[in-house]
Amino acid sequence: MDKPGFLESEFKRLVATRDDGPADDNVVPFSESARPPPNRQERERRFHALLNALPAAVYTTDANGLVTYYNDAAAALWGNRPALGQQEWCGSHEMLSPDGMPLPHDQSPMAVAIKENRPVRGLEGATLRPDGTCVPWLAYPTPLHDEDGHLVGAVNMLVDITERKQIEEQQSLMVRELHHRVKNTLATVQAIMGSTARSAETIEEFKTALIARIGSLARTHRLLTDDGPTVSFGDILKNELDAFDDGSEGRITLTGPEVKLSSQLAVSLGMAVHELTTNAAKFGALSMYGGKIDVNWAITIEKTRRTLTFNWVESSGPEVSEPLRHGFGSRLLDFVLPGQIQAKATVDYRREGVQIHCVVPLPLEDESDTADTACDPR
Repeated sequence: MDKPGFLESEFKRLVATRDDGPADDNVVPFSESARPPPNRQERERRFHALLNALPAAVYTTDANGLVTYYNDAAAALWGNRPALGQQEWCGSHEMLSPDGMPLPHDQSPMAVAIKENRPVRGLEGATLRPDGTCVPWLAYPTPLHDEDGHLVGAVNMLVDITERKQIEEQQSLMVRELHHRVKNTLATVQAIMGSTARSAETIEEFKTALIARIGSLARTHRLLTDDGPTVSFGDILKNELDAFDDGSEGRITLTGPEVKLSSQLAVSLGMAVHELTTNAAKFGALSMYGGKIDVNWAITIEKTRRTLTFNWVESSGPEVSEPLRHGFGSRLLDFVLPGQIQAKATVDYRREGVQIHCVVPLPLEDESDTADTACDPR
């Protein structure tokens, strides 16, 4: 550090240069006081107290790059407090470039500013702290000169951009999820059209069934839009069955814990529930007054997997016999669900009502929220 008070005067000069006006034009003068003006050491102490109050990391080096001062925000960003006059260019334990590669200290923004004797603005990098955590930043180093114009050091401000990086990553994930959902939706629509065409006997039947199935798909996507990247299995059931609940006792009974499903699982199971509801409305328990549907589900958690098991039980409806012709709903349970989400369904055509037992593998719960992540400033 140069003579006491130098940082203060140089900071004042830099403010004037930045604002293209005399420094005094950017300072509110205080009224004259009877107290004697503070000496240089006191002014330096007050200026350091001001820098320590700043939320941005600020530090200085001499002309050789040795760290001569840093404020509390810089120590917090670095994760350590290096001894003054011993560490070169920056107090970071390690640094990374924007592509995640190691950044040598002598190639850091501060080193560039001093070696080339020029200000550097907005270069991006990251500090890898001793504890392994990572802080991305933008650097703004500026060379410092004495009254004769000789280089005496530099001052640098590191702006923590962790929040901005998190927002950028969330946006990137949302775009990727959007592409994924659109691709899956188009594939699902194509499969629905093909299967509906094969099972329909007339154009009118094809039209009616296709509109209903696309409508079910749209309702599931609306749930995903309202609730975020996951949707509750119970909400999928309510989405289809609430319209058939006439208020009579036991007409619709839904029993089970809260289960959040990803978009892929929600779309596939939403289509399956729609087909079960449609068949029940046409031929089963929902086709007559007094018919009842009970759906119960549970989650099984094992060491390496989670499983959703649900039972669809119809009762008090017309007498049931196994159909001679299997339509879209049967193909959905027999082929589509196993192929798309590795689910297994069995159908029991009991006289008193159809019963479906379905087992759906679920991904293990993501534990990354509580674990440290690798440092990646990108």
